[in-house]
Amino acid sequence: MTNIKLLEQFRSFYFRNYPDDMETQIKYFSIFGGLGQDVDTSKPLAQLIEELILQNFDTLNEKIEQLTLNEPNNKRLLNALAVGDRRIFSAFKRAGLNNGNGGGTLNFLQEKGIVQIEYSREAQSKKISKHRISHKVLFTYPFIRFWFYFIYPHIKEIKEKNYENLFKSIEDKKNSYTSLVFEELSEVLLNYNLRDAQIISSGSYWDANIEIDILTLTDKMEIYVGECKWTNHRINKSELHKLEEKCQKLEIVPFQMILFSKRGFSKELKNMQGKNLALYSSDDFEALLKNASHTELIESFI
Repeated sequence: MTNIKLLEQFRSFYFRNYPDDMETQIKYFSIFGGLGQDVDTSKPLAQLIEELILQNFDTLNEKIEQLTLNEPNNKRLLNALAVGDRRIFSAFKRAGLNNGNGGGTLNFLQEKGIVQIEYSREAQSKKISKHRISHKVLFTYPFIRFWFYFIYPHIKEIKEKNYENLFKSIEDKKNSYTSLVFEELSEVLLNYNLRDAQIISSGSYWDANIEIDILTLTDKMEIYVGECKWTNHRINKSELHKLEEKCQKLEIVPFQMILFSKRGFSKELKNMQGKNLALYSSDDFEALLKNASHTELIESFI
């Protein structure tokens, strides 16, 4: 279902900072969403990361340690969830935890409101393979995910004021990092546009062989499937073919397929838009700001 908390944070971030366009909004929100500070989105990201995070590192690190009780297992699992595939069992393995202490750690992080579980819908599929189904985890606040994706792995260097490897990592992985927030917001946008329908189930879909960014089912048994691409080039017809192949393997016939793109679409894809195919680029996310109050500033994780 629509992630109301993320939508509220997205709106709050916009009305607090008024970025020039939606691409900038999404890019900066994916890092600073939840930080609860004014963000001058006219400045380069690297400059803002240094000003808002690195220059305030001691204060922010203390707040993170309070949030996690400075417990190593909590921080290792958050790092594993941030940089991995979000699947619970693989995150336990990456963090060096077993099902026992890993489960206890995950429960604590849920209770603190740091993460939330995205439950697998594989059992709802016609094709159920014989393997252990693993649920996934989403971060409640983009900034905490940024911290454990980029800051935590370089924390010793940062304490020594050595930022070279940190900024290299951010530059190399920034699109990959932003992709998840873009995917979450894309689901929010799709569900917003389906607000007159009764949504039964919505979220990403995964099993042992197939992953689909968004799969939404309505009470009329209409299936909407979507793929999200946060890349610096326009999406072409090949991405539509890949999504069609996934639907065939899953043995579903979608009512509509939706592609979400950072930078738009090829002319060929645009000509194919219609009842069966919808295309959304960054500018379309402005719809999420409609009917929103610009007086509510609620995005801080503190």
